[in-house]
Amino acid sequence: MTPKDKHDRYLLDALARAAALPRYYQGVQFTTSRVRSMCTSYQTNEYDRFEAFSLFSPPTFEYQHEIFKDNYIAPIFRREEDHFATDPATFALIPRRKMKPNTKPFDTMNARDDSLDVKPSFVGPWRSMQLCLIPCQWFYEPSYEKDPERSERWRIGMADGGPLAIAGLWKSWNEADGGRSFSFTMLTVNADDHPLMKRFHKPGAEKRSVVIVPPDRYEEWLTCSSSEDAQSFLNLYPTEMMHAEPYPLPPRKRRTEPAIDDQSSLF
Repeated sequence: MTPKDKHDRYLLDALARAAALPRYYQGVQFTTSRVRSMCTSYQTNEYDRFEAFSLFSPPTFEYQHEIFKDNYIAPIFRREEDHFATDPATFALIPRRKMKPNTKPFDTMNARDDSLDVKPSFVGPWRSMQLCLIPCQWFYEPSYEKDPERSERWRIGMADGGPLAIAGLWKSWNEADGGRSFSFTMLTVNADDHPLMKRFHKPGAEKRSVVIVPPDRYEEWLTCSSSEDAQSFLNLYPTEMMHAEPYPLPPRKRRTEPAIDDQSSLF
């Protein structure tokens, strides 16, 4: 079977299985409208590029390429007892639909390294070593280098054009039908002194970056047994191994559906 045949077969299988996803994922993973404003988002790995993640099974569910908070599912890799699992999960550790009534909505797409053992949203998953990897092709950040009052979307990826994996935490939820759903957050660190990542975010604001896990350390990350071990992974990625370029959104069109909350960046 040729690589193209394998890819076509995989896509057909994924589409066939998509309808079998639990209903609590329905309405989030097939959103087709483009968000026209700068939002918390990233581009997940293409269906046919999972050979770079040979340690894990490719996803057998449908997902959008550009992922935004709450409204989309995306693949994550995590440890499940004695094996690694590839699961659909929503982007935000505490999904809006799981927040208590009358609670002011808050965002959990990112977890600062200095908040992991402090903030209630993150303490449990962090201390339980619920670590995951988020396969990614690009992540997006706002640049203010052209105009300090107006951001321009840039995309950041690997210098060799390959996919990358971002360190994260996962959380599971028991659903009313007896099923189980997943959510995740990305881990971030200070990037004030990083030659590339310090170029993003508003002038004067703290600069931050997601944590990129080196390919040869995927298994080591997912099998960390203590917060001390996991903390050793929370580092900035070498600048020379990264690539960034402007990637502005298309011009806005008149909205024909309810707006999605704007977010200025990943962090």
